Amino acid sequence: MTQNRARTVFLLAHTGRPAAIRSAELVVKGLLRHGIGVRVLEEEARDLPLPDEVGLVKEATPQCLDGCELLIVLGGDGTLLRGAEFARASGVPMLGVNLGRVGFLAEAERDDLDRVVDRVVARSYEVEERMTVDVVVHRNGDIVHTDWALNEAAVQKAGAEKLLEVVLEIDGRPVTGFGCDGVVLSTPTGSTAYAFSAGGPVVWPEVEALLMVPISAHALFAKPLVTSPDSVLAVEVLPHIPPGVLWCDGRRTVELPPGARVEVRRGAVPVRLARLHHSSFTDRIVAKFALPTTGWRGAPHHSTE
Repeated sequence: MTQNRARTVFLLAHTGRPAAIRSAELVVKGLLRHGIGVRVLEEEARDLPLPDEVGLVKEATPQCLDGCELLIVLGGDGTLLRGAEFARASGVPMLGVNLGRVGFLAEAERDDLDRVVDRVVARSYEVEERMTVDVVVHRNGDIVHTDWALNEAAVQKAGAEKLLEVVLEIDGRPVTGFGCDGVVLSTPTGSTAYAFSAGGPVVWPEVEALLMVPISAHALFAKPLVTSPDSVLAVEVLPHIPPGVLWCDGRRTVELPPGARVEVRRGAVPVRLARLHHSSFTDRIVAKFALPTTGWRGAPHHSTE
């Protein structure tokens, strides 16, 4: 792979979506036209109508983004979370274009592609860091698995027939125990994902906190909990029940044997996101969920005269 251009962007796309293929073609041609090099995974390039100037990468490793100033991701939530894995491992900011339904991680929609190209060309974007969580699974005092998540780590029952029995812990102290379908351990970014579906609160991204949200718990006290970002959250799976499973961002999974203990704390490495504009998170929520705001008049403006 050779890339002699001074500026290079990595493109990641969900090639199973026709909209992603058309969008990728438009973005690539726009960037090349302005002298910005483009790098693409070889396996994805087979499904994309790309010019010969595009650099092809054989292996999907963090090193494949070396020298890139941005990672542009075209797709739905799953593709954006896949892009977040590249972004975290490489330190390259991710700019997401939503081709799915909600897409809270995305900064633009499919109708904004020309503007995306223009802003990248002009370097007219800012980079913000999103908090992650580090996940450690213990059993009998030994570490048996480590992982991370941008949205959430979810401890869930493995089958439909029986409840998962757990005890929750915060900062080394037990909180409560119950039978449930699972527990979501979330970042503020993930508060609009699985945690939201489980009944958790929406937390603004600039708020530093961790969330613990039970899923269908059989208990009187099973409310979502919001803790300090420096807290350590733990879920202990009772030893006499069938195995559970741990899902990180809905992408990576591992079986939790009976008696497993899952610990979640603030991640050591954030995910960097490229932002094109300063629209408020409030506006983003209203737009994504199509919330009714008819009748809103705004705060009163008092005359100074």
